[in-house]
Amino acid sequence: MPDKIFISDLHLSESRPETTRLFERFLSERPHPGDQLYILGDMFDAWVGDDDDAPLAERVRSALRKLSDRGVEVLIQRGNRDFLLGRRFMRETGATLLPDPYLTEVAGKPTLLMHGDLLCSDDLAYQKARRKLRNPLFQWLALRRSLAARRRLAAEYRRRSGEVTAMTAADIMDANEQTIREFLQRHHAAQLIHGHTHRPAVHQHPLADGSAAQRYVLDEWHAEHAAAWVDDGTQLQREEIRP
Repeated sequence: MPDKIFISDLHLSESRPETTRLFERFLSERPHPGDQLYILGDMFDAWVGDDDDAPLAERVRSALRKLSDRGVEVLIQRGNRDFLLGRRFMRETGATLLPDPYLTEVAGKPTLLMHGDLLCSDDLAYQKARRKLRNPLFQWLALRRSLAARRRLAAEYRRRSGEVTAMTAADIMDANEQTIREFLQRHHAAQLIHGHTHRPAVHQHPLADGSAAQRYVLDEWHAEHAAAWVDDGTQLQREEIRP
């Protein structure tokens, strides 16, 4: 039976070539024809638009196109770093852009897929910035700038993001328990799979009807450490991805 494979938070960038090589090797070796690969946000550390002609962008487009041509279905959610991924990228790679959140079936259970940033509701400053960055008018205006200007803005955004992260309490940047339960119950989901927080773990969340939902937090990728969660049709298991 084909597998469903879940990854997120690769943060691919020119400054992390080893991670890019690991991703390319993973794409060429792990998913098989008929499998589904779900990339739940932040595939890129920054994405300045689908017209990006940088070598990294071309490499990833090529690798995903080859994967799609082999019969692997690629499904992508936007993250907080690559929220400008659009229809052109999906068309050129053969991928499908998923909404966030997205309900599907995993290991026989209704499962909610998210990038995870919406769950961090205690971080009020971030949630305010997110609403601005996801506004279609803001994105339309941003994409009218030159590539060079967008690259400068992306570099500044990464710098500021790093400063804010360093100064923000860790619990504020983590997923909020009440928000998790609200999403699960609103979508009638028994499981939740997400990334964003870089705190891989499996959690249990009691729901109002007395049942318990499982939450799977995906790993951030590094050259020396990466992982995927795989549904083989019966259960969800974590797989280490070796360098």
